[in-house]
Amino acid sequence: MEQKETCFAKRVRCIVKLGGAAITSKHKLETIDEENLKEVSSHLRQAFVPDSTSANVLGMDWSRRPGQSEAPSFVDDFSDQPAGDSESFIVVHGAGSFGHFQASMSGVHKGGLSRPLVKAGFVATRISVTSLNLEIVRALAREGIPSIGMSPFSCGWSTCQRNMTKADISMVIKAIDYGFIPVLHGDAVLDTLQECTILSGDVIIRHLAAELKPEFVVFLTDVLGVYDRPPAEPGAVLIQEIAVREDGSWSVVKPKLEDTSKPVEFTVAAHDTTGGMVTKITEAAMIAKLGIDVYITKAATEHSVKALSGILKGGIPDDWLGTAIRYMS
Repeated sequence: MEQKETCFAKRVRCIVKLGGAAITSKHKLETIDEENLKEVSSHLRQAFVPDSTSANVLGMDWSRRPGQSEAPSFVDDFSDQPAGDSESFIVVHGAGSFGHFQASMSGVHKGGLSRPLVKAGFVATRISVTSLNLEIVRALAREGIPSIGMSPFSCGWSTCQRNMTKADISMVIKAIDYGFIPVLHGDAVLDTLQECTILSGDVIIRHLAAELKPEFVVFLTDVLGVYDRPPAEPGAVLIQEIAVREDGSWSVVKPKLEDTSKPVEFTVAAHDTTGGMVTKITEAAMIAKLGIDVYITKAATEHSVKALSGILKGGIPDDWLGTAIRYMS
């Protein structure tokens, strides 16, 4: 894969994946879960912006909101503000109820830009996912996080038969070095063999982790973690720890499952063109293989606060609910 030499000054502490189902109402077209998004944004501020409180936040979204007669102004508030800096982290979000419908209805993930429906779907998908990206950037900015939206398509990322072949992260690195927080997203991209496809946020995170070597990675989802079967089924058991081997295969460490011969089952929504939980676990295992701990837990909960804080690297508390995925040497 074509890749420019990675050279950066600031160490990335964490890469955070905001699952689409955690920040949108996945079964209501293009509907954001405003309460969850606000809570997640607050938790990110608490974890990565030192000495910040809800009382001293200086918002960076100065655009007019629906229902407002004019745009808010915080210019005077910044005049005596000492220069501050947040810890370096990156946000990558899924699409949820944005983008998946447009992509699946037009077949963008299967390629074929020569077909009018696919080309129109490519445009429609990008309109949808970039509109969600803007709203997430704005939510983070209102918490005083200097967030910058970045689209893989616009950054020149591309694939060949759905496998990533070009991913220039120079602008991501430059943004971090200047104190910004990059916010990327799953996107419709060009593909040299099938003309176009969908690049999932989970694949993006794996690539960024390999290049930037964060201390840890957190997946924030709409469920507490990985289960031995779809969590809605009776008797579903939360898998607390997964060990990844050198060859990329993985096994459940905790708890001890009664039937170890039965594979862990996953479900994928019919409109999900990115592979859902199957892709998430595969990519998380590849990240863990790099020696980077991965934590999967429910967004906007006390468990996500602990995961974002980094304290899980010192050991998993008995009362923490989530899934830790680690390399087993």
